[in-house]
Amino acid sequence: MELELSLAAPLALLAGYLSGSIPFGLFVARCAAGIDPREHGSRNIGATNIARTLGMKWGGLVLALDALKGLLPVLILPPLLLARGDAAIDHLRVGCGLAAVCGHMFPCWLGFRGGKGVATALGVVCVLAPWPTLAAFLAFAATFAATRYVSASSILAAIVFAGVQLVMLAPNPFSAAHWSLAAFSLAVPVLIIVRHRANIVRLWRGEEAKLGRSSAAQPSATAEEPPAEG
Repeated sequence: MELELSLAAPLALLAGYLSGSIPFGLFVARCAAGIDPREHGSRNIGATNIARTLGMKWGGLVLALDALKGLLPVLILPPLLLARGDAAIDHLRVGCGLAAVCGHMFPCWLGFRGGKGVATALGVVCVLAPWPTLAAFLAFAATFAATRYVSASSILAAIVFAGVQLVMLAPNPFSAAHWSLAAFSLAVPVLIIVRHRANIVRLWRGEEAKLGRSSAAQPSATAEEPPAEG
């Protein structure tokens, strides 16, 4: 099904957003335990809160599903909608990825209050930029092993991804061939950091919860605070 870019782009972006907006954390929590994760723990639909609330098995499932809802639109939609060899395919992949991340962060089904976008962004960048993704994963793993803070690990991973990707695109990251990927590599890490602003405050105060501690020992987010992880 090959379409003109003027038609293919809106369809792909809408499909990417709708894919990203699927609240897998909410579905898994309701099916597994009959609860709404927005009423427990950090009040977030993301994998970290599901892991704290229901256990690592369910958190791992949500992580995989949230990553897939970013990976699949980027992998499938652009070559499906545009002619093979079209120079716009790479830019449309980036657009689908950004739409999926925004769908997770701002899902229309949940009043535009979603997760932090880390798992969905992981699925996207596995397709768009495998080597910077590997560098970001290693940064996440090392930071998490040392601190047990998912939020700090996610923030550092986002920064490492942006830095490595821009270095790989040097000396002209905003060339005609790469401008969309360069813009994505700056915009999405900034969005992730902004979505973690409450976590940054708690990290500064020494109040951030570590993954692996019992839920009773962890400080929980207040109703006024944005969710802690996602």
